[in-house]
Amino acid sequence: MQTWFITGASRGFGALVAKLALEKGDAVVATARDPRSVTAGLGEHPNLLAVALDVTDEAQAYAAAKEAIRRFGKIDVLLNNAGFGLLGAVEEATATEVEALYRTNVFGVLNVVRAVLPHMRRARSGHILNISSIGGYRSGAGFGVYCSTKFAVEGLTEALAEELAPLGIKATIVEPGYFRTDFLDARSLSVSNGQIADYAGTAGMVREHAAQLSHRQPGDPARLAAALIALGGNPDAPLRMPYGSDTVAAIEAKNAFVAEELAAWRQVAVSTDFPETSAAA
Repeated sequence: MQTWFITGASRGFGALVAKLALEKGDAVVATARDPRSVTAGLGEHPNLLAVALDVTDEAQAYAAAKEAIRRFGKIDVLLNNAGFGLLGAVEEATATEVEALYRTNVFGVLNVVRAVLPHMRRARSGHILNISSIGGYRSGAGFGVYCSTKFAVEGLTEALAEELAPLGIKATIVEPGYFRTDFLDARSLSVSNGQIADYAGTAGMVREHAAQLSHRQPGDPARLAAALIALGGNPDAPLRMPYGSDTVAAIEAKNAFVAEELAAWRQVAVSTDFPETSAAA
């Protein structure tokens, strides 16, 4: 039996994974700002511990981790799922919107990771799953600030994977594409109010497309939840795990673009080294 620690477990992917983990016979520490929303959705279960956690509150993260250890004795899989989106051009986003996004999507992940890691290090085992996005690998107009938070999560997780490997702990970046959840609804996606006409053909078009795509996304949340259950604790789990054909296509397109651009500018790129003759002299 594994013990899962899941943030943002009251709805969306977090709730789906928590439900499947319980059905599998695992223990689940399901966190949300209001733990009553967790039990309202999942019901009472002997293997379920609903805990109050606002991931932006560092002290609360440490308290939640301690409560998990007190109840189940260990944390095998940490699923950092809590987060939200921001839609708008980079210039349209206000400082308040940007700071709020980073507090949850980046500093929230850091808070929970730092709270859970001491327990995983003592056990010399564990698996951290940090939810990124298709936007954590490839940014785009209209989602620049949101994508920057997911780029940060990817950078942090790459480093964690190296730091934790000698300690028997794995770290995996989870990159979902567009799945049919409420992510594009107002509950999960903020929209910058200060729209600038010059961005109508870029960020503005994305804003319109997002409204049309909501609840018509190609990804099946139930299939993703099942895939995450299989991934958590898997000793062969990769550093990056993309989900969805749209994510795979985006990764392939970006890799091809980067390779083509690097080939075109390679000579300029390497021309800034000290000449070998000077170094030899």
